[in-house]
Order: sequence, then structure tokens, then C-alpha cells
Amino acid sequence: MSEVKERKEMDPRFEWDLTPLYESDEAWEKDVASAEPLIAACTSWRGKLNTAAGVKGFLEARNELTLKMENLYEYASLRHTEDTRETQGQRMSDRIMGVYTRAMSAISFARPEFLSLEEDQIRGIISDPLLKDYVFLLEDLLRTKAHTLDEGREALLADLSEALSTPDRVSSALMNADMIYEPAEDSNGGKHDLTDSTFILLQTSRDRTLRRNAFTNYYRSYRQHNNTLAAAFAGNVRTACVEAAVRNYASSREASMSSDNIPVSVYDNLIETIHRHMDVMHRYAALRKKILKLDELHYYDLYTPLAEGIERRYSYEEAQELVLRAVAPLGENYGKIVRSAFADRWIDVYPNKGKSGGAFSAGTYTSYPYIMTNFTGTLDSVSTIAHEMGHSLHTWHTNHTQPVQYAGYSLFVAEVASTVNENLLIEQLLKDEKEPLARLALLNQYLEGFKGTVYRQTMFAEFEKEAHAIAERHEALDAETLNSLYERLVREYFGDVLVMDDEVKYEWSRIPHFYSPFYVYVYATGYSAAVALSQKILTGGEEAVKRYLEFLSMGSSRYPIDELKHAGVDLTTPEPIETALAKFAEVLAEAEAIADSIL
Repeated sequence: MSEVKERKEMDPRFEWDLTPLYESDEAWEKDVASAEPLIAACTSWRGKLNTAAGVKGFLEARNELTLKMENLYEYASLRHTEDTRETQGQRMSDRIMGVYTRAMSAISFARPEFLSLEEDQIRGIISDPLLKDYVFLLEDLLRTKAHTLDEGREALLADLSEALSTPDRVSSALMNADMIYEPAEDSNGGKHDLTDSTFILLQTSRDRTLRRNAFTNYYRSYRQHNNTLAAAFAGNVRTACVEAAVRNYASSREASMSSDNIPVSVYDNLIETIHRHMDVMHRYAALRKKILKLDELHYYDLYTPLAEGIERRYSYEEAQELVLRAVAPLGENYGKIVRSAFADRWIDVYPNKGKSGGAFSAGTYTSYPYIMTNFTGTLDSVSTIAHEMGHSLHTWHTNHTQPVQYAGYSLFVAEVASTVNENLLIEQLLKDEKEPLARLALLNQYLEGFKGTVYRQTMFAEFEKEAHAIAERHEALDAETLNSLYERLVREYFGDVLVMDDEVKYEWSRIPHFYSPFYVYVYATGYSAAVALSQKILTGGEEAVKRYLEFLSMGSSRYPIDELKHAGVDLTTPEPIETALAKFAEVLAEAEAIADSIL
């Protein structure tokens, strides 16, 4: 791999074009001031939300403010990711965050003011023809009336939000700034720096000594801070439980899922269905032990690739063609938009010094849905482009179909389009590949998706469910309780073939998603829905594709459960999870057959 360059040395052809947002930083600077009169326009409707005309006036003013703030915020954020060392992008991000916070505070009066009206009066306002473009939004708002406090108490909770986020900030500061890990030694005595960002990479090493030492050294620090992290997590859980009770929800889980109108039965259904198919994950664990030729399978053996020496490299041009071939089943117009993404520079392709790590898709209602990647030529890099392109095409379809008030989409469906694209890519690669070891490498990628996103995230979801239930029963949520709960779940999910190292029970304390309660389950439901949909797309013909593209265009104009039903998956039933797990079993069976033939 070539040396990473400075941003100014990069070829502009492979950098995103931000001019649809702003021509320059100077143009952005001039536009910041234009947010202030838009904030004032919103606040001018205070005390007037008791008529259809007043509500429409406020909503139209809020739409205009939303469009302005999105563009200002996104431009600053994207500029900052280009080179995080540069003060200009950081200064712009900090400045617009201040404006954004002020804007959100200024319009916070609207929800409690509108919902303070009698329900019959609200329904009368909603039925007025003036608000025909806002009916779903307002009916969804009315749904929350029983859980919305008066303006004074809402303001109090808002004022307390920073203090109530202390557990999250404490755990984050401890893990990201204060915890120190001893370097991990490999089988030749070499030392490897151990950090949060290198830990998972070291767990994929073919050197088992290095994997074991990285695992042991990493979790030694978590063991040393076990009580502190348990106290922080318990504080976060109890905060969620108290706020749920104050807002008249039956549980913190119901409160968290209520924002998308998702019944808690969807959560329970996921866990129950996975439990019925634990044997498939246990088989995968056994296959890992067999292919890696291990006397014992340990937790630090769960990430290393199964196929040794299969390290195909792809140029960016090859990656583009692979993605285009993969999404061909979605139709000519979908492919045309993907070609535009490549040609019109939606994508910031290569790593440069100071550039943010990872990848994401981000854009606004009036801009390109940009993609940031750090392409290195691996299969993972190609898959990342397919994944982020799924997000961007979801955004594109929504923005070109829905008015601004329905342009966003729920986290519950956010990972569906991206995972559909990933699955279409891996299916295309498997269709082309005949060599057994190369197929095993591809199957391994598929299997890891199921292990990491369906089983592991469901295990996390079950941990959260039980931890919050303990708190709601007013029982002790201490380090010993949390460690024991997590250890029991790992045993259940991975089976008897896994040797239970003592360090495993501390893993819960390194998962930052737990500080956003009941968030992780959407990865498992989203992945399962995507597997089911990708199978329909490949076998169901034009009708399946048509319904899927309509799903991509719905934004937030319906509840996410109903949007997925339209696409062809009903997560209120076990069927989509069952379909996904049947695919997991099918992929696993082929991997087992290849293992039998080569070992």
C-alpha cells in the first residue's frame, strides 16, 4: 500500500465535490448569519399553535430553518472530516453546533404548546385542509400526548439533559482517554500497540499468540475499572427507567421504542426466534474450531478469517464495476443513479493524513448524499462502497419523492438498504467464484455478517433487556450482576464448543451503544429484513423490486414497521428472521462442505 498523502496532494477526481452545498468556506461563513432570522420566524408563532393557520405557519417556518441548518451543519462536518488536524473545519463545526443548539432550544416550545390543547381540538386542527401535507406528522405527534409533560417540566428535563448524560460521558472519558493497555506480544516476541482502534484488527490476526495476548491485555484494563464502569452503566440505566416512568411508559424499553411506534413484541420476537436457532451459531463456532485446527476454541478465535492466503486486491475502478453489477437486479434507473454518484464526485475515496477513519453516508435535502470511505483495495473496502451506496440511494429516493417534513427516515430502517446492497454484492461474487478456498473466503464474510449483526447484536439486546428489567425491579445492578448476566448469555449464544475465558464477562463494559438504550436491536432486525428482501429481489422479479424501490422512497411518511411491510417483510412476525436464519444455515452448510473436502 502506498504512503498516505496530505490532503492537498490528493487527486481531486477522487474527492467529493461540496460545491452543491457551498462554493467555498467563505460562502458558508456568509450564510451562517441567515439562520438567525429563520429562528426568529419560528419563535414568532409561539402562543399561536391553537389554529390550523398557526400550526401551518410554524411548520413551514421550521421546514425553512431545517433546510438551512442541515446545509450549514453538513458542510462544516464534511469539511472537518477531510482533515481533522485542521482548525478551520473544527472551528466551523463548533460554531454551527452552537447555532443548532440555540435553534433547537428556541423551537422547543412548539411540542408541549400544541399538545397542551384538548384532544378534540387537536383533531379538529389536524382535519383542516390547510394541513393536508402534515397529517401523518401531526397524528404521530398526537400519539405522544399522554407521554408529553407540560412546558415547565419539559424545560426542566431539557435543562437536566447534560447532567443526566454524565454516566455516558464518564464511561467515554474513561475508555477513550484514561485507560491504558499494555502492548501485545506476538509469537516472535514482537510488540504491537494496543488501542481501541487496533484491538479488533489484532483479533483477526493469523498469529494466535498475538490474538490471545491482545485479548488478555485489553480486558485486563476493563477488569481493573469494572466497578466504575458498572456504576456508570447502572446510572445510565436508572436514568432511562426514571424518565420512562415520569413520561408514563410501562418500561424504559417501551419508551425507547415508542419514538418509532415499534411494539415491544418485535424486540421479544427477535430474541425468541434467535433462541430457536442457537444450534446454527453453535455449528458455526464448531466449524471455526475445525478449520482453524484448534484443540480449544476461545473468544479470541472468533474473528480471524477462515480462509488463509485469500487476499484479492481491487482497484477503485474494479470496485465501481463490481458494485454496478451487484445492484443490476434493482433496475436500470438505480444503476444510473449509482453511475452518477461515481461520476459527479459524491464520494471521498482514499485515505489522506488526518482524514476521519471508517466510512459514512451523509447529505442534505438539497445536496448530494455524500459518501466518505477510506478505500484500500480489500474486499471489505469494496463491500463498504456497496454498503454506503445503499444508504445514499435510500436518501436520494426519499429526497426526490418526499416533502422536507418527511425526508428523513428512522434508524429502524436505516441499515436495510445498505445491507441489501452488501448482500447483492456477496451473492454476485459467489455467482462468479468457483474455486473452493476463494468461495470459503466469501462465505466467511457472509457468515461473519450473521454472527456479528444478527446473533451478537441480539445477544446485546437481550443483555439490555435483562439489565433494565433488573433496575425496574429495584434490584442491585452492580458489577457482579452485570458480569454474570453477560457471561451466561455468551455461553448460550456460542455453545459448549467455546472455552469461556474469564475476560469475556467484562466485554459488556466496552460497548458504547448501551448508553443509547435499546438501540442495538435494530441492527439485527435491519440485517434480517435486508437478507429477506435481497432474496426477494433476486427471486421475486419486477414486483419485488418495485415494492423495494417504493420502500426506499417513503422516508418518514409512514411508520417504519409499515414501510417494511410494504417492501415485503413483516417484523411483527417471526417470518423475516426465520428467512434470514435459513440463509445463514444454507451458507454455513456450503462452508462445512468445503471444509470437509479440504481438511
